[in-house]
Amino acid sequence: MKGFITIGLLILSNVFMTLAWYGHLKFKELKWFENAGLITIVLISWGLALFEYFFQVPANKIGYEGNGGPFSLMQLKVIQEVITLVIFVIFSMVFFKNETFKWNHAVGFCFLVLAVYFIFKK
Repeated sequence: MKGFITIGLLILSNVFMTLAWYGHLKFKELKWFENAGLITIVLISWGLALFEYFFQVPANKIGYEGNGGPFSLMQLKVIQEVITLVIFVIFSMVFFKNETFKWNHAVGFCFLVLAVYFIFKK
């Protein structure tokens, strides 16, 4: 059960991380933010990233085998990277219609999935 909780928290964390890191690129389309300066955007992104930490830190604490969780530190990191990529691809396809998912992106994604396989291999 701790594994599922960890992965769920990592997914939530990465949604907020992706919004903080890339969501601001769409702010100019919103009336509120059309004249916002860089400092304003940084502060808004930082505020979103705070929610990332509310999920990321507990995910790592619950999931880490040193705390009774099912994952090693290396496994946690690779799981997080794959979740980040999946969330980012979904985000970019939904919010950035001019971005396309190409064959080389799919190959890179496959290599990350292979990384998960090798990290979990005993």
